[in-house]
Amino acid sequence: MIDFACKQFRIEDVIKCGLGLTKADCKVIQFLLKNNVEWFTSEQISKSLDFNITTVQRSLKRLTEKDIVTRNQNNLENGGYIFLYQSKGKNEIRSLIMDVIKEWTKKVQRELEEWQK
Repeated sequence: MIDFACKQFRIEDVIKCGLGLTKADCKVIQFLLKNNVEWFTSEQISKSLDFNITTVQRSLKRLTEKDIVTRNQNNLENGGYIFLYQSKGKNEIRSLIMDVIKEWTKKVQRELEEWQK
């Protein structure tokens, strides 16, 4: 828990809010972090989490765009391809969150300076 004045925040909430994630995004990233040495298809993730495939695909798209998840294209022998996904390491994700927190802190400082005038 993180205390801030009159409110406490769970670290999961800081990550979710700071990175603009949905509940589904959080579940997907938790799954990938637990199994970080492996690559998974969206179908494997969907089955493991008992989520609709479309929900998982949307989450993976958002997580990839936010640079939290890495996507790798695997070409199939008979043509076509599948995408495989793996989470970035916790240190990289932590760095992303710290960047958000630093920007938030700067904004709060500016607002307090304006308020003080």
